[in-house]
Amino acid sequence: MELITTSLLCFLACSAFFLFLLKPFSSNKRANLPLPPGSLGWPYIGETFQLYSQNPNVFFASKQKRYGSIFKTHILGCPCIMISSPEAAKFVLVTRAHLFKPTFPASKERMLGKQAIFFHQGDYHIKLRKLVLRAFMPEAIKNIVSDIETIANDSLQSWEGRLINTFQEMKTFTFNVALLSIFGKDEILYREDLKRCYFILEKGYNSMPINLPGTLFHKSMKARKELAQILAKILATRRQNQQDHSDLLGSFMGDKEGLTDEQIADNIIGVIFAARDTTASVLTWILKYLGENPCVLEAVTEEQRSILRAKEECDEENKALTWADTKRMPITARVIQETLRVASILSFTFREAVEDVEYQGYLIPKGWKVLPLFRNIHHSSDFFPEPEKFDPSRFMVAPKPNTYMPFGNGTHSCPGNELAKLEMLVLLHHLTTKYRWTVVGAQNGIQYGPFALPQNGLPIRLRSHS
Repeated sequence: MELITTSLLCFLACSAFFLFLLKPFSSNKRANLPLPPGSLGWPYIGETFQLYSQNPNVFFASKQKRYGSIFKTHILGCPCIMISSPEAAKFVLVTRAHLFKPTFPASKERMLGKQAIFFHQGDYHIKLRKLVLRAFMPEAIKNIVSDIETIANDSLQSWEGRLINTFQEMKTFTFNVALLSIFGKDEILYREDLKRCYFILEKGYNSMPINLPGTLFHKSMKARKELAQILAKILATRRQNQQDHSDLLGSFMGDKEGLTDEQIADNIIGVIFAARDTTASVLTWILKYLGENPCVLEAVTEEQRSILRAKEECDEENKALTWADTKRMPITARVIQETLRVASILSFTFREAVEDVEYQGYLIPKGWKVLPLFRNIHHSSDFFPEPEKFDPSRFMVAPKPNTYMPFGNGTHSCPGNELAKLEMLVLLHHLTTKYRWTVVGAQNGIQYGPFALPQNGLPIRLRSHS
């Protein structure tokens, strides 16, 4: 039975690949242009394993050295064209953004939901972006600083004295903040069920989209269905109670917006996806870089303690952080900026050509994925001297346009970037002023798939200063 299944999958994969090769391009004059140089790799799976199983710098650098700043490949079942210059990134994300719609591989697209903000352009996207920004703009999130602080303190206290996997614990922290921003105080009622389903769902994000029993993709799609059912219960309860809410779900449910339950569910799941692993990865790298750079750690700690001293000198009874406090953390903010650059959690973003496009004499066929390589740009010595060196002071001067894009660029840049930076600042304030940590085990290894992370998620022991 297993042999038959394997043979069937191989046959389907090869059939899909050859159908793709035989599919004609558009009949217009651009069809006569050559494709960018490169390799499509193995049938169907392409070069997916080469990209996700090693340092992405190695994959990108070898391709760029051989083919130049634009080349073709095939990953996660999709024919792709990768671009690695600021000019090309601006072309795709800003100046000709209407020719490239946001997209993801089929596995992610089906798990997040086709109505999610990531996959749309035009009026629907503008409407969704407005609703997300309403809940995530500074005027809105400044009201939840104290709630984020509570989550941060609870997290740190639970880590004290234990050997922890930093990345896994940061994922829990960022997940709880994401739920707070989406559901407000209601989140605690559904946290465990949402967490259980989402943790199953996320395991299949980078799987091949083969929906057969026993596959990772199939298990994830079952969890996705259950997640949508939980969200339907939350929506029904809110409608029954008829209360106004200022969180993201409240923004989506506004009477004037007219979003369907399916659209709301797709976008809620999409926001959790966007808000969780990326921020957790950045925080994990921050701890590693601070541990490796004692002078930087000392500067951050002193900056955070100065905020506490200012409160004491003003005889403030409430020592809780405020939005204004987070704006008095320039050194810490530069640490976050430099971590986003060096670690480059998002090595690239996915776009899809909505028509045949010509760029630098090459054809970008309609339907092909186009991937601006943020990591390549962030690690270019042309823009960042000694790019592998962790040096937050480089951000005392603003980087050149289109050379620093940790949250993307253009109309589809991440609308939740202010929330991400806020939760990082709050956690680092309490971490550096109250605790010290030591890394346990090997400190130089890196693991991949899909994000680059310190080896084993950076195991640490956390102890209180007192």
